[in-house]
This record gives sequence, structure tokens and C-alpha cells, in this order.
Amino acid sequence: MAEHGSIFGAMLQEFDVAARILNLDPGIWRILTHPKRQIVVSCPVQMDNGEIEVFTGYRVQYNVTLGPAKGGIRYHPDVSLDEVTALAAWMTWKCAIAHIPFGGGKGGVVCDPTRMSRRELEALTRRYVAEIIDAIGPEKDVPAPDVNTDAQVMAWVMDTYSMHVGHTSTAVVTGKPVEMGGSLGRREATGRGVMIVTREAARHLGLAFEGATVAIQGFGNVGSVSADLLARAGTRVVAITDWKGGVYNAKGLDITAMLDYARQHKTIDGFPGGDSISNEDLFAMDVDVLIPAALENQVTADNAGSIRAKILIEAANGPTTPDAHKILHERGVLVVPDILANSGGVTVSYFEWVQDRYGYFWEEREVNERLERKMCEAFDDVVQTSMKYKVDLRTAAYIVAISRVGTVTKMRGMYA
Repeated sequence: MAEHGSIFGAMLQEFDVAARILNLDPGIWRILTHPKRQIVVSCPVQMDNGEIEVFTGYRVQYNVTLGPAKGGIRYHPDVSLDEVTALAAWMTWKCAIAHIPFGGGKGGVVCDPTRMSRRELEALTRRYVAEIIDAIGPEKDVPAPDVNTDAQVMAWVMDTYSMHVGHTSTAVVTGKPVEMGGSLGRREATGRGVMIVTREAARHLGLAFEGATVAIQGFGNVGSVSADLLARAGTRVVAITDWKGGVYNAKGLDITAMLDYARQHKTIDGFPGGDSISNEDLFAMDVDVLIPAALENQVTADNAGSIRAKILIEAANGPTTPDAHKILHERGVLVVPDILANSGGVTVSYFEWVQDRYGYFWEEREVNERLERKMCEAFDDVVQTSMKYKVDLRTAAYIVAISRVGTVTKMRGMYA
């Protein structure tokens, strides 16, 4: 299993704290700390220059007690089995907290999509899906977009699966284009959920939401949508960084102009609406809310002491190390954990899966209203659990998730 210091090891540390408080049955503990299935595949692809490259792909189904595995597919040079296993575990807890009938899964391919043509990406996607075809399906495992994958990649996933099973199967994947069974509101769902929990966290602390200052790390789908919706909701987004650089404006950034700039330049670095800043500057800013919306392990023991925000919203998966979280908690920073904060995406993925299976689609207003209800209920569940056990929100979120998955595991019993 994962080595000490790995991403999966960090997940286990978080799990163990909550499991001890729950006095979890040792047998259930063992089940819930082992992935059900880890798949490693080789994906040969003929590149545009005629040469054949072999890419390594992973699909992990961590737990399917509550329903089909659910989780994204990411394309990145640093994808590893350890990372994908941790992300699949987090998806298990995220679905349980959101109270939706899915287990946790995750997939990834070791590649650099920025150096691949559209044809090469399509060929890789189709080969990867063909290699894991027996493991996925509307009632088995339902993939979705993640880092460096999008609605077009999901369209290729759906088409490849449909060609293999001999009929169009829209419910095999979520995050698809709306024209082929995608849900309205899905693209904005994670960012909208981030906005909702930020508002609820401010309310919980008695902090004025309107006018609150916000700093965001990351300007991909989640970061940019979060920034846009938070600005529209009345907060003052003063700083944003991405992979190349960052911008600060004490009066508040013009997010609409920044979105246009990012579309043209593929980065916000050099945006003329503010002063240039680094990630280090962003994390040390005196703001009300800090939102890491990039990759894992961004907030560490090295920089946690310099964070001055009152609230940290984990829009990314695993952005805070366990040591850093301990420092933040001791300093009184309210950390809203990833398995709650970014669960808007999987919640609307669930709505998309339901709509596909019914063959009846909702208006965007209805999708957003249902998401609002789900996110507020999940936040309240975690806050109430936090108060009951006198623990931080991360531990409370794990307690909620472990209780739900553990209870059903016991009810179902052991298949022998």
C-alpha cells in the first residue's frame, strides 16, 4: 500500500483520527482502508509522427458499498497509482457526505496533454477506455472530467463505451456536452458549490459575506468559476494566481475581464488589472477567505504559519497536508475540507446520471436549486457533527462519511 508521506498516507491519517473517535469496528476499519480494485493498463497509441508511444493508465474503484464508483479521469505527467487511490478514497467520502448513492473511483493517465494533438488525445482516450471497458458502466463505475480532461474527452469516453456495448449509453459518464446528455449547470457546479460553502462558512463564523476579501490559487475551471460567482455574490476577489503567475488588486479584480484575458493568453500572468504576485504572496495575504483551487499539497507545514485568512476553503483535492491542517486549526483558521467544499461537482454529476437514466432533463434553475439544497444540508451535517464531537470540520466530515459507509457495510454483511 501507500508509503509514509504519500497522498494516500495523508488520507489514511485523516481517516484514522475520525475512526478512533467513532470507535469504529476493527473489521470495518480494515475494509474501509483498502481499495476494492486497482487497475493498471498499458495504452499503446500511434502518434502523429508515426511512432508508437505506450502510456500507463489507472482506474481505482475504492469502495462501491453505496453504489457505482464515481470519479474523474485526469491526464497529467505526475499521475501515479498512489495519487489515484487517494483521490478514489476521497471520492468515497465525498459522495457519502453529499448523501448521494455512489461509491468512490478515480482514473488517470500518465501523459502531458499540452504536448499532444487533438487526434492523439482522442486516440489515447479511446484506447484507455477500451482497456478498462469491463470495469466501467452506468451501474458499475461512472467516470467524469478532472485535471486536463473536459466535456469533449467525456464524449469520446461515452462513444467508445457505446460502440463496445452496441447501444448508446449516455449514463456511463458525466460531464458530457449538454447536446449528448450532459446536465445544464454541470460545468459550473464545483465552483458554485465552493461559493455556497464559502457563504455558509462566513455565516457560521458571523463574518459578513458581502464585501469579504477573497484570494484564490488556481484559475482553471474550479478557480475561475468560483471567482466569478463569488464576485457576483458581492465578495471582493483581490488576488488570484495560476500556473504561471498572479495578480493582486486591493479594490477587487475585474473577473469578467480576467476570464477574457485567460481565454486569449492561457494564463492570467500579465493581466493589466493589478500588480504581479507569486503563490507565496497569495498565501500570506491578509484576507478573509483563502481558496486553494489547484493541485494537492499546496498548503504545507512550511507555509501554513504565514496564512492570515480566517477561512480556508479547499476547492482542490487534498491541497492541505495533515501537518499544515494541524497548524491552521491551532491558529483558529476555519478549514472547510475538500470532501465537503468541492462536492458540488459530483453532486451535479449525480443529477446528470439521474437525468440520463430517466431520459428527462431539468432546467438549469432546477439543477442549481437542488445543488444549493444539497450543499447546505451537507455543510449543516458536518457543522452539527463538529459541534457534537468537538472536532474540526475535516474530522467531522470524515465522521459523517465513515458512519454512512460503515453502517451500510455492516448492514450488507460479508459475502463469502
